[in-house]
Amino acid sequence: MKNKKSFFTRFYVVLCLAFFYLPILVTMIFSFNSSKSLTRFAGFSLRWYAELINNVEVVKAVYVSVSIAIIATVVSTVLGTVTAIGLSRNRKVVRDMILNVNNIPILNPEIVTAIGLMLLFSSIGMRKGYITMLLAHIAFCTPYVITSVYPKVRSLDPNLANAAMDLGATPYEALIKVVVPLIKEGIFAGALLAFTMSFDDFVISYFVTGNGTKNISIVVYNMTKRINPTINALSTIVIIVIIIVLVAANTVPDMMKKRGFSGASKKQKVISLIVVCALLAGLIKCGSISRQAKVLKVYNAGEYMDLSLLEDFQEEFNCTVIYETFESNEMMYTKLSSGESYDILVPSDYMIERLIKEEYLQYLEWNKIPNKDNLMEDVLDKSYDPGNRYSCPYFWGTVGILYDKTVVDPEDLKDGWELLRNPKYKGQIYMYDSERDSFMIALKALGYSMNTTDEDEINDAYNWLIEQRDIMDPIYAGDDVIDNMISGNKAIAVVYSGDASYIISENEDMDYLTPQQGTNVWYDAMLITRDCSEVDLAHEFINFMLRDDCALANSEEVGYTSPVESAFEEMKEGTYNGVSSYVPQIDNPKNEIFGYQTPKVKEKYAELWTKVKAQ
Repeated sequence: MKNKKSFFTRFYVVLCLAFFYLPILVTMIFSFNSSKSLTRFAGFSLRWYAELINNVEVVKAVYVSVSIAIIATVVSTVLGTVTAIGLSRNRKVVRDMILNVNNIPILNPEIVTAIGLMLLFSSIGMRKGYITMLLAHIAFCTPYVITSVYPKVRSLDPNLANAAMDLGATPYEALIKVVVPLIKEGIFAGALLAFTMSFDDFVISYFVTGNGTKNISIVVYNMTKRINPTINALSTIVIIVIIIVLVAANTVPDMMKKRGFSGASKKQKVISLIVVCALLAGLIKCGSISRQAKVLKVYNAGEYMDLSLLEDFQEEFNCTVIYETFESNEMMYTKLSSGESYDILVPSDYMIERLIKEEYLQYLEWNKIPNKDNLMEDVLDKSYDPGNRYSCPYFWGTVGILYDKTVVDPEDLKDGWELLRNPKYKGQIYMYDSERDSFMIALKALGYSMNTTDEDEINDAYNWLIEQRDIMDPIYAGDDVIDNMISGNKAIAVVYSGDASYIISENEDMDYLTPQQGTNVWYDAMLITRDCSEVDLAHEFINFMLRDDCALANSEEVGYTSPVESAFEEMKEGTYNGVSSYVPQIDNPKNEIFGYQTPKVKEKYAELWTKVKAQ
């Protein structure tokens, strides 16, 4: 009986370890994949490690993460330890009150803390960047140090410090030579927790950073917008470094003891040197931007530009481009309305309309953009900005249905959006996890405008989506649909045309359909903000992006349809051969552009979308 229990115990332990570490092992294996797929291993290659080494953005992010983690750990450990010791000497009422306040940021959702810190820095006019991220990390790490150190302090005899001073020690000596050595386990645990929290943080860092400062978490998050196996290579290196550090931490002290070296003073000197170097590097980083003569701040969606173009622009115009990315148009608007300043924005049509209404933008001086002649007529003078007074097209496309030609019957394609409710393909569908796009599909299938504000029509669309969910059992997916469709995991997916072009180039069994009931033709555009500090340079940047060679390189890298005619034609015949069959079909009168939604209408859609997904 005892052996049986022992067997099951070991089995559960192995099962738990497999659950925790198997994903890490898979990540490491796929870092050596020769293919761009994140799910299909095509052969051994060091391709992604080579790309990682040459990726300047990742190298800078590693530096930011490590330096901030070290400085934040040291400062928060000192603050937390001093606070814990001070609390032990306070009255119970004061002690309990401060400890309760200390628990608030620990229990508080990170998003609340992040927005609070963002608003704080904006309200005092502090320029967001390295310093604001560092201060934020110190702020949220310190409570964890206090929580780790305080129990150790409370377990000490309160008379130890007094006894040391009675024997001739100064208060400082009593603290350093008596109290600290007795609570060093708690201090070490707090410091380790602080370093881990800082190095790993994403949410708070994302909201408080600016001026191009990014840590590893932000860079990795941006990479997930599209297929980028460099993430696997970076993750593997981080994992290996952590393993090496853990092994060294557990073996080096024992080896030093066996050889008769205490090494305490030497280790302290080494640690102090590392901290000083990190601090100096951080200060150099903070000051480097301010020394630039011309700085242009560009705010774009993640994984939505060929970053080598930024280097070319900086070299050609002797300037620095601070390039930041956002997750969604709404996230961009949140940072903009909180007081963050940018020179160029690249949002979508409906958000452009909103920014124009709220006077965030300035007119474009088209005489400073001679490459405007390269633009196609079809992408100009749209409803979100008649006459293109504020916007210059960046990319455009449609939302449509990607399907597997070996699975989907060509006759069923005639049903358009109703293909997504054909029981023949139950369990074979990815719906895009987007409130607005999903309601667009339902509204178009029902013959309504996708910009409707009529409650009856909105409710009809809601019922369409509910019936589709119950009949078809779809999976609501994000950008991960790209790799899944390349691997052929499902037969049908709702995707953007640019993603369709990339998927088809990787999987010849796929094709793309824009239903005759109409769809969303979307446009993203470059804008110059009202508070732009480098207006002439901003116009030069827009003109640079409209150059034939730059537009082609950008379109090839991202995969979306260029508004520059030469790049558009080249993409059809070159990199994405056959793209002409699924580029935006603007001649369909039922196609529409998303318009600005009032808060009341947006709230209605959001409420119903929540119900659709609440299965």
